[in-house]
Amino acid sequence: MTPDFIRDALRQVRYPGFSRDIVSFGLVKDIQCEPGLVTVKIEIATRDPKVPEQVFREAHAALDQLPDIGTVKIDIEVKEAPAAAGAGGAGVGKSSIPGVKRVIAVASGKGGVGKSTVAANLAIALAATGAKVGLCDCDLYGPSVAQMFGKSERPMANAQDEIIPIEAHGLKLMSMGFLLEDRSPVIVRGPMATRYTQQFLRQVAWEDLDYLVLDLPPGTGDIQLTIVQTVTVDGTVIVTTPQEVALIDARKAVTMFAKVNVPILGLIENMAWFEADDGKKYYLFGKEGGLREAAELNVPVLGQIPIDIETRERGDSGAPIALVSPEESKVSAAFHQVAAAIRAKVPV
Repeated sequence: MTPDFIRDALRQVRYPGFSRDIVSFGLVKDIQCEPGLVTVKIEIATRDPKVPEQVFREAHAALDQLPDIGTVKIDIEVKEAPAAAGAGGAGVGKSSIPGVKRVIAVASGKGGVGKSTVAANLAIALAATGAKVGLCDCDLYGPSVAQMFGKSERPMANAQDEIIPIEAHGLKLMSMGFLLEDRSPVIVRGPMATRYTQQFLRQVAWEDLDYLVLDLPPGTGDIQLTIVQTVTVDGTVIVTTPQEVALIDARKAVTMFAKVNVPILGLIENMAWFEADDGKKYYLFGKEGGLREAAELNVPVLGQIPIDIETRERGDSGAPIALVSPEESKVSAAFHQVAAAIRAKVPV
């Protein structure tokens, strides 16, 4: 028995709510191997008592089955996680991103639910309330903000070697899409993806923003955890479509953010229905699944966004639907209502 052998065995223990293991998260602080005794020291920062309990059980399950291991002692030190902004306490109204007052994350448990469309239009609708808003595309592998805002220029750097964000429609934007050719894929592993994400958050000259909207990649992986560990997130908006296959993953996203003490501002049911010219609604992906799920999860419904041809056309052409007057578009009106709800929940 060696510490390296024990550490490898512990790589099968996932941190609750994430796909990543406790070793790669750096939670295993020390391993001592003596004849007939293995002692593992683990440190966890959490306010959820179920997290260390689950890690304790799964660590024992991973090690107790090893042949000739002897007695296994799992020593878990639980440290209190810092309070998230928006959850009360001294951290309210503060962000670790220079020049940014509030950080709002837009997330989903799976891809294909229109999360980037929601993030882009939400940012525009927030700006329409008079707020200074930025949008950071944190989806390194499938960046879409450049296309949705019709921008292709490369960002420059200032004298402090900070990236100067691209500006469009009154917003400050940052995306991997500004750094790559259209056909160039992003081929990076976890550590490099983490580094890019941290650079987008900390080394961009955002300068005097009321809100920075983060368009997260789908799922519950490394980039999401990097963000909540790097900056104070004031709240998360969960995007889903009404069908059960999307709601399953929306539940995982809600659980993940709850475990890392990020407030859930609410759920948005996207593609809720299609409305024909005669006013009849067609529920293409099921009816009110998001509403039922929100009630089950005890989170508010921020809005229901219809599926709409003009929304797709304007997203492809670089002029998102929220730029249209709410009186002229029901979809635009829905996004502006969501923005008003978020401003009420997370004032600046």
